[in-house]
Amino acid sequence: MADLTRRSMLGLASAAAVGTGLSWRRLTGADVPGRGDDALTIAILGTAQDAAARQQLVDAFRERHPGIPVRIQAVQGQDWTQFFTKILTMVAAGTPPDVCVVATEGAQLFADRLAEPLDRFVTRDADEVGDYFADVHPALVESFMYEGNLFMLPVDFNAANVYYSAAAFERAGVGRPADDWTHADFLDVCRRTRDAAPGAFRPFFWTNRLWGGVVPWLYSNGTSVLAESKAPGGDWLWDRFYAGDERAAGRSGGYRWTAATAEDPAVVDTFEFLRDMTAEGLGSSPAQGGGNELVARFAQGVIGMTPAGGFWVNGLAEAGMGPDDYDVTYFPRGTTQRHQFGAAGYAVLRTSRRKDEAWEWIKFCASAEGMRLSFPRPDTTPVRRSLVDAAFYADTGPRNWQVFHETLERFPDTGPIPAPPQQAAVEAALVKNVVGAVTARPGGVAPALATMQRDLELALRSR
Repeated sequence: MADLTRRSMLGLASAAAVGTGLSWRRLTGADVPGRGDDALTIAILGTAQDAAARQQLVDAFRERHPGIPVRIQAVQGQDWTQFFTKILTMVAAGTPPDVCVVATEGAQLFADRLAEPLDRFVTRDADEVGDYFADVHPALVESFMYEGNLFMLPVDFNAANVYYSAAAFERAGVGRPADDWTHADFLDVCRRTRDAAPGAFRPFFWTNRLWGGVVPWLYSNGTSVLAESKAPGGDWLWDRFYAGDERAAGRSGGYRWTAATAEDPAVVDTFEFLRDMTAEGLGSSPAQGGGNELVARFAQGVIGMTPAGGFWVNGLAEAGMGPDDYDVTYFPRGTTQRHQFGAAGYAVLRTSRRKDEAWEWIKFCASAEGMRLSFPRPDTTPVRRSLVDAAFYADTGPRNWQVFHETLERFPDTGPIPAPPQQAAVEAALVKNVVGAVTARPGGVAPALATMQRDLELALRSR
């Protein structure tokens, strides 16, 4: 704990717990690694079964590094915020893992307070990791930069694309949308699929959260609820690994989200669009929580379209949907067609006494071999472009699986969800006010966004 003061830890835990309903007492003995254990401890979000499913990955790593014992520590939580809160508790209790899986939602939280920069390791082993960067889009790498330093090598990601029901489209006489379809085209499809549908049917269903909620609509309208800028630095990485790559032009030392912009006219316009869509019955009032519970409803044919990423594919296959039953396309264009994504990677904790061993784990998981073992089926999108191919989706579909990775290529301004170090408080402030804005009476959007602006300003001061 030498790198972390008690005051900073208490403040960090408080910020991460905003809106989650968690308390420190929620941590159970099963979540805390044993003291005196010499194994490299890797904390993941999941169950004991999820940890066991990584045994092949562990075994392969041990073949390469027989002197590094590894233990996968499953930490249960309903979402990333709960997981991060439990990790913070473990750190404060003096029983932290060495390595932790971190999604975009917590990337800056960890970079700001908990994680060790990877710069010296990447620079030292540049020849070994060069093929990784050659295979990974720079937008994904940039999302894990923070104030000029790299804190994680992303291993998987998901952009918010649009899944649509083939049956609903066929019934309405609607073909596959053009890649550059617009918000107006989207509303036309919603109306046609609604009018052609029997019984209970929702043309568009979405959830109220940071990833895949209102953010894709904001991004496609050239705006966000937080002002976005970029930190200087990062040339040590871009010049070394992406020299001459046009996709790396203008890349930076990481994103900054420092001010609330909920009352920006483009934000108001976006929420007015969503309010009108909801009032017309074309879209649901956004549901709280994640989207996995929608798999069964989508498979049953009662939802026409919904935003999701590659993480849905395997679940739809298990629900009985085949490649002809659904497909994916890009999010529709507003003033722009910028997409949002979230990614995940492994972070080395500053408190770890096994940083060199932890780096070997990260390096192996970022290799082609490690990634194949980590993602044997399409329940996410591996960041290595070479691994996302027809064979990966042969048994499941969708037909246009190329959309998942091509989103980054077609729309170069595509970026991560806005997740500053105060992400938990920011998401709570956003989620609290979205439903009120999209279900407001005519003229009621602006007052709802004024409340959101106030709550976001408080959230950004919660560090």
